[in-house]
Amino acid sequence: MTPLLAPATPAELASAVRSVPRVIVVGAGTKARLAAVADDFVRISTKKMSGIVEYEPSEFTFTALAGTPLRDIMAVLAARGQYLPFDPMLAEAGATIGGTVAAGLSGPGRWRFGGLRDFILGVQFVDGEGRLLRMGGKVVKNAAGFDLPKFFVGSAGRFGALAEVTFKVFPRPRALRTLQLEAKNSAAKARLLTAAANTRWELDALDASIDEPAVYARLGGPPEALEPLAAEVLARFPGRVVDESVAAALWREVVELRWAREDGELAKMALTPADVPEFVGLVRGLSGARGWISGGGNVGYVSVPPGAGFSAFPWSGVTLRGAGPLWLGPPRNFVVMHAVKAALDPQKRFPNLDD
Repeated sequence: MTPLLAPATPAELASAVRSVPRVIVVGAGTKARLAAVADDFVRISTKKMSGIVEYEPSEFTFTALAGTPLRDIMAVLAARGQYLPFDPMLAEAGATIGGTVAAGLSGPGRWRFGGLRDFILGVQFVDGEGRLLRMGGKVVKNAAGFDLPKFFVGSAGRFGALAEVTFKVFPRPRALRTLQLEAKNSAAKARLLTAAANTRWELDALDASIDEPAVYARLGGPPEALEPLAAEVLARFPGRVVDESVAAALWREVVELRWAREDGELAKMALTPADVPEFVGLVRGLSGARGWISGGGNVGYVSVPPGAGFSAFPWSGVTLRGAGPLWLGPPRNFVVMHAVKAALDPQKRFPNLDD
């Protein structure tokens, strides 16, 4: 078994990277497939690299070490009435902020506010030569230089080892309402997702169940505004208001992926609302498979039994858990990414982009 290195500071992380020829950084293991590489890679844990380095509530920004658990960050933000609007996933499962960046995972809130990529401002990282570098900034109004931090989003640790990350945050909505809108079949779900996306309501989230005849719409804002807004939505789309405690449990189940199988494989795929009927059909046609549609029909999650794989699904995606290929679907165009990879990791210490 390869050794596990556990640096406690960015400087120790740089030293750890320089000490071995091939490395992969691991967080809490909630997206295990991202770190499933050959046995000759030495694993570097960020578990000891935890804590918020800087938090400026008046500037709506924070900087945290890569191994900081999401739940810790979210608790600090909540105490000041702030939050990460993209609904960070797997926080209760122990996911770290660095692992979340590496996976590029965004929850239902990405529908209105944008994904993780839209909130990251800066990174401190160790490149393939063991240099500790900083790219981006710690304030929102910083447009200088190449926007390299966004390359780390969804990079699965292929460009370097994250040490610190800086994010912007938003004020938390004073209240939320969730509506369960009727959609009798997958075609109706696709139509509803498309229609709801073209309204003036600025829905906070828009997700759909595979098994239920329903689409879930979440509203956020002042309490006095939500009741008339909900009534307006329900006047166009038949449905009902979901009890607040039931709704909170529903969204926790979504962001924690609790609907997925505890065993087997899990993947995220890029869809469009027009793909929803085919996606639903494929999930239902695969024995033991489960799924969920998020981001207004632009993201599909599918969980399958061990060994089943995702070859039946034609969309681009990434495997989060399981033993299948990391990247799914048609071959990706890595031209720009290979150029960045060559610049940041000329010695190929980190896994290849297509590993």
